[in-house]
Amino acid sequence: MTRKVWFQTGVAIIITLLIIMLVIRVQVVFQPFFTIIATVFIPLLIGGLLYYITEPIQRFLEKRKAGRLVSILAIFIIILLVITLLSMIIVPMVTTQVQNLVSRAPMIQREVEELFNYLLSQRDRLPFDPQSYVQDALDQGSQMISNLLGNAVTIVSGTVSVLVTLILIPFFYFFLLKDHEKFIPSVTAPFRGTFKQFLSELLSDIDNTLRAFIQGQMLVSFILCIILYIGYAIIGLDYALLLAIFALFMNLIPFIGPWVAFIPAALLALIQDPIMFVWVSLITLIAQQIESNLITPNVMGQTLKLHPLTVITVVLAAGNIAGFIGMLIAIPTYAVIKTVIQNIWRYRGNIGKSMFAEAGSPPSE
Repeated sequence: MTRKVWFQTGVAIIITLLIIMLVIRVQVVFQPFFTIIATVFIPLLIGGLLYYITEPIQRFLEKRKAGRLVSILAIFIIILLVITLLSMIIVPMVTTQVQNLVSRAPMIQREVEELFNYLLSQRDRLPFDPQSYVQDALDQGSQMISNLLGNAVTIVSGTVSVLVTLILIPFFYFFLLKDHEKFIPSVTAPFRGTFKQFLSELLSDIDNTLRAFIQGQMLVSFILCIILYIGYAIIGLDYALLLAIFALFMNLIPFIGPWVAFIPAALLALIQDPIMFVWVSLITLIAQQIESNLITPNVMGQTLKLHPLTVITVVLAAGNIAGFIGMLIAIPTYAVIKTVIQNIWRYRGNIGKSMFAEAGSPPSE
């Protein structure tokens, strides 16, 4: 029985849970380790995100015979130029729209309240109770905002200071660009044989999974942002740029993000002109159809192979556990865990085949 896969898997799960329980019980011993992790987590996360976004540029430059340091310098110059252009062109437009939105906030609030009051007055004619839907939406929205603020406070308090974080981000980012090929060989160096090969393939698959998700999701979100901004600008929707940028960040959350981005656009459209709501809905529908049927299949392909129901379940669970940050990192984390399990399963299968082959081979003379 001890050779059965289900038995060994069960023992591994029990041992893992026991280790987690012991770590929680004696967490005072691991407090310095947790402090170090909290200090470097955000800089490493942002540095890794920047690395995966700009790694294709580095690969392109090095294929054109550019040296490693030259390619890194070129990437930093490109980033500075992008930040400069954004601060000169996009930021003033966004600032103006934010100021207009803040100045019109009381009027928008009154019109939203009038809309809700009208829906409540027509509750007998509607097939659903609008009050319960509105209350649920308000509760979920307030919970998401509180979770986001709580995560922001936790992140700031978990690091030594914002200044140290800002210093560590380019530091990690530079060395990720400079020495990323050395990571897997340095980790696998102490090992030998099939386990070294397994570990090397595992880390390579994790790298490919993160690269496919981050690069693909960022590109898809950016294209959707442009499509929505063009559509909103054509129909004359107020705060078109602000809404498109909000959609850019929300679309980083698969499946659920686009619906979250649609809500403020729909409310502002209803306030501006009821017919505008129809146009916003139509533009959102067209953009989502282009994204799901054309952009995502060609950009991300079938690398992650995640079922939509699995994605929705994981995102919702992560949102309840860790708020907005959890929703952002839920899918890449799940994809990495899935990659690890698949590699372990394949490694065990290869070991079983090799043992079976050795047992069935004739003895050597």
